[in-house]
Amino acid sequence: MGSSNAGSSATIGKNTMGISKVGTMAFVGMTCALVASIRNIPSVAATGWTMFFYMLVAVLLYGFPISMIAGEYAGMFPQAGGPELWVTHSLGKKWGFVVSWLLWVQMFPGMVMVASVLAPMLGEVVNNNVLGSNNIFTLVCILAVYWGVTLLNLKFDMAKIGGKIGIWLGLYIPIAILLILGLAALGKVGFNPSSTLGTFSPEKLLPDTTTKMTLEYFAPIIFIFVGIEMSSVYITRIKNPVKTYVKGIFIALIFMFLFNAVSAFVVANVVPAGKMELNNISQSIVLFCDILGLPHIIANIFSLLVFLGVAVQLSAWASGPSKTITQSARRGQYPPKFKFWKTNENDVSKAVLFTQATIISIFALVYLLIPAVNSAFLTLVSATTLLYCFVYIFMGLGILKFRKTHPQQSRPFRIGKKGNGILWGLTVILFATIVFAIALTLMEMTIVSIIAILAISFGLLVVPLIIDKLKKPSWATEVQKLMDGEQHNIPQKSMADLHKAAQKTAKTK
Repeated sequence: MGSSNAGSSATIGKNTMGISKVGTMAFVGMTCALVASIRNIPSVAATGWTMFFYMLVAVLLYGFPISMIAGEYAGMFPQAGGPELWVTHSLGKKWGFVVSWLLWVQMFPGMVMVASVLAPMLGEVVNNNVLGSNNIFTLVCILAVYWGVTLLNLKFDMAKIGGKIGIWLGLYIPIAILLILGLAALGKVGFNPSSTLGTFSPEKLLPDTTTKMTLEYFAPIIFIFVGIEMSSVYITRIKNPVKTYVKGIFIALIFMFLFNAVSAFVVANVVPAGKMELNNISQSIVLFCDILGLPHIIANIFSLLVFLGVAVQLSAWASGPSKTITQSARRGQYPPKFKFWKTNENDVSKAVLFTQATIISIFALVYLLIPAVNSAFLTLVSATTLLYCFVYIFMGLGILKFRKTHPQQSRPFRIGKKGNGILWGLTVILFATIVFAIALTLMEMTIVSIIAILAISFGLLVVPLIIDKLKKPSWATEVQKLMDGEQHNIPQKSMADLHKAAQKTAKTK
């Protein structure tokens, strides 16, 4: 592993794919496009003054440990691959394959959950709020937008577009509008005692353990930071990959805290207590306009921008996890006839994108099969978060094992100057936070829902183990022959690695 890493580091600066490199701020934009969303603000605002406590806990006990662990991994293995590569090096190929699978399948319920915000935003754009609560309209929005971004990913480098252009249209500009109007409204009316925020008292900064009124929002706030490490799949396109990745990920983490806490504060100060609409951030903009006497068209424009922002987020997620499937297929971990290994000039696999779009469309049918939209939404959120938790557990176990088995490995970014105590502490904190967050997520559900979520999540965890068991040694060599026989855009380094992998597989088998 050491020699392989050294070799990749030597070639990392070469733009072998013909795709331009990106700098620190563009990388931060890509990271924020993956995890930041204005749609999370109502969930944070619903906790009132306790939002600062929850956000601090989420950053220190969840986002910070994940970023630290990902930083050490990325420093040791700066080549493309992300969590799949890291776990492969630390726990072995089988578990690396499992991680690549989990990063892919969590998209199926996750994309539907994210896209469900599209309907209320579009309804606000056309001044028809009823559309936002219509199941059929919600389904149509999800299918139209997701298939649209799938086709765009085949033609354009949507990850970079999302990092540079889309992030401004869908996140920075809307948040600026929200903050300007929110602070202006705060200055005009002061603290509204009848709002979700209410009047201040020191005890309101901490959760009230005698009630679940705000504890139920702990898991959604924790999982705001899910996916912050996913931008590592683009690390080969970053200028000075090791330093830029570590620097960029921490800038993104700090931004996420400020973005959510400050925005949620001004929102909570205008939305009446008990009236927070968790899937409709434009609710607060309408109230701001009423307070300030501004035209309603501002809310229309805001909703349109948020709609575009969600579409950009879907686009970034569509291309990111698919790359891990392509890399796995090139190592012979999927049947060659699936063509997951084959990519176009933008280094994306048509077969993977179409497969995931089809499955996501099937998951979207939940809005037809389950009349209660909120129940369907909660099931999707819970399944997504549990699947992603498996990834972080494997990452944590892997970093601990790799410290023990490879103590002399070069670590440009190391958790703790000496010893493994700090690393162990951060990993234990992360695992404890995950368990607590999952418990709170399932606490309010029925037994049937809990069984369904656990069955889906653990069932999807078992599938890659079955695939790995059925894997044939000939898959790797067959894929290599197909790749050699076709003209497609694959870096020379990847070709060399595949030759070595095929030879090693033949010897070991």
